[in-house]
Amino acid sequence: MKQGEKVLIAQGGGPTAVINQTLAGIVLEARKYPQISKIYGALRGVSGIVNQDFVDLTMETSRNLEQVALTPAAALLSTRVKPDEQYCEKIFRVLKAHDIRYFFYIGGNDSADTVRIVNEQAKIANYELHAIHVPKTIDNDLMVTDHTPGYGSAARFAAQAFAGVDFDVRALGGIYIGVLMGRHAGFLTAAAALASNYPDSGPHLIYLPEREFKVEQFIADVKETYDRYGRCTVAVSEGIKDASGQPILTTLGKDLDKDAHGNITLSGTGALGDLLTQCVKDNLKGLRVRSDTFGFLQRSFLGCVSEVDQFEAREVGEKAVQFALGMGHAEGSVTIHRVGDYVVDYRLTPLNEVAGKTKVMPDEFINAAGNHVTEAFKAYAKPLIGNDLQPTARLRAPMVPKLQCAE
Repeated sequence: MKQGEKVLIAQGGGPTAVINQTLAGIVLEARKYPQISKIYGALRGVSGIVNQDFVDLTMETSRNLEQVALTPAAALLSTRVKPDEQYCEKIFRVLKAHDIRYFFYIGGNDSADTVRIVNEQAKIANYELHAIHVPKTIDNDLMVTDHTPGYGSAARFAAQAFAGVDFDVRALGGIYIGVLMGRHAGFLTAAAALASNYPDSGPHLIYLPEREFKVEQFIADVKETYDRYGRCTVAVSEGIKDASGQPILTTLGKDLDKDAHGNITLSGTGALGDLLTQCVKDNLKGLRVRSDTFGFLQRSFLGCVSEVDQFEAREVGEKAVQFALGMGHAEGSVTIHRVGDYVVDYRLTPLNEVAGKTKVMPDEFINAAGNHVTEAFKAYAKPLIGNDLQPTARLRAPMVPKLQCAE
């Protein structure tokens, strides 16, 4: 056993409500190993590594770490930088200069790819480095793993938000369109259905990136639902696509912004919701139509956290340390595997099975019409959001007979 070894932790990509549970899990678990002398945290992910912007988490109190664990978003701050080989060389040089032997990167599939490249460079240089990818994403789109920390809490928010808004729309009638995150995978949008508890509960329609979105069919679906219930609540993924695979936003809109990776900016602008709202207004005259884009709300909403998500986010951090220090594994991605109802196990999966790849909703989770989810999806997702959702109810009092009123 070597003495005086150092750990470096970073957080990347979009924050979640429980990502700091993972951070605390790594720090507190690493402190149990006598060979660890220092635990550093890189500010703003990989850019913080390159710039050597480190905080000494060895000096952080356990009590404050526990408070940070209960706080949403990335305590170490995050980044959207997607490193290439050259950038990863800079990362490796910094790790080597600081004699970092254990590197834990909390993030999605791009973060896994960064860990993979850095690991390869360490091998070429014959430098002993134990680098572990620790999963996190509300999109739930990592390969191999049953689900990802962060998804359960975001899904819980989506479920409760749509349950509430459906009661709102029921009170006054009309059509509501809610746009949720999900460029390629519809798991989060699908979660809007998880708190429905009446036969006519919304969301009545759910549209996902995994199925072709046809504007004409969308209008027909909305009209049929409105005619049946006097209202229509719709959940739409920001990444819905046309027959050619292009985002619907590019079909309906113009002059669209692009992000640093050249992707059309799908969320945060409200453009898709506005365009779909206008489509409904143009085709179904005289109806009350409203839309919202959830944006950041679903990622780190304070006070809407799944306990299951919290526990598992902590455990993936702890298991990452155990794999790296206790079991001597040099590299990998921590993955969650469902082994019972509801029981999970943690494994270390080769990085090339996770890095740079995207999982999408399986066919059995989407209904035949492509406009809602199945019971199989609900059975999969409900354990992840917790069983303590706010209960809802409708009045059950009988109608009072109408009387003939004198003129």
